Amino acid sequence: MSFDATLVVMAAGMGSRFGGLKQIEPIGPHGQAIVDFSVYDAKQAGFNKVVFIIKHEIEDEFKKIVGSRIEKMIDVDYAFQEIDMLPEGFTAPADRTKPWGTAHAIYCCRDVVKTPFAVINADDYYGKSAYKKMYNHLKEQKGDFCMVGFRLENTLTENGTVSRGICEVENGVLKSVTERTKIIDCKYTEDDLNWTELPKDSIVSMNMWGFTPDVFGYIEKDLNKFFAEKINEPKVEYYLPTVVSNVIANGQKDVSVLVAEDKWYGVTYKEDKAGVVTALNEKINNGEYEGF
Repeated sequence: MSFDATLVVMAAGMGSRFGGLKQIEPIGPHGQAIVDFSVYDAKQAGFNKVVFIIKHEIEDEFKKIVGSRIEKMIDVDYAFQEIDMLPEGFTAPADRTKPWGTAHAIYCCRDVVKTPFAVINADDYYGKSAYKKMYNHLKEQKGDFCMVGFRLENTLTENGTVSRGICEVENGVLKSVTERTKIIDCKYTEDDLNWTELPKDSIVSMNMWGFTPDVFGYIEKDLNKFFAEKINEPKVEYYLPTVVSNVIANGQKDVSVLVAEDKWYGVTYKEDKAGVVTALNEKINNGEYEGF
């Protein structure tokens, strides 16, 4: 019997470092974006629905350029992340222009996601094993949450520093995530002067999470507290890893860590694109993406 699972794709954030709608940057030979590869891998693994979280202002362009292709592959739905979509009792400040962060993005899809689901970034390539491990874990219905972690050395770029959540894992269960915002070549700095080595095989979070629908209750509770304290701060955001950290700290759920052995690909900097194009087209030529 098939098991229903949804792939939730966070595509509302405009790439601040990269300029433009990087979700829609063509990578494949026929205009495919990274997300086409992700959906293909997810469908092969067993996922049977995709929900894109986007902003209304990119809706037409997104549906035309991405949605129309993806709909041929799998059942597609949309959720919209807008600044004024807040829990009852809150009103967004008139001058707020920045989205409220990844936790809020997931909150915005609570009415369209009814099954266990995985969350990914639209512009990250996670590889086939990540989706297989995620789907199989969701299918076991243990009632926990999970994440797919990657080895640090498989997530770096030669074109600048990256920010990564370094995970502390005990017996396959996530204990904590420490954000290191300036990593280059498996070393990080806090002050641009002193560099500290990180083990190459450190497990890092690349924002690939697995949840059951009860996560929406945890997120809403967190957002209520967050907005009560910080709604008037113009740039403050609430992130998904913070929700996960709170769930762990409060002993509400275990978060299982599944480790992907694949290399992660993403376009953090414009200069990264050529390498991603080469790597993914090589996979197409190897027959990994039929019909691309």
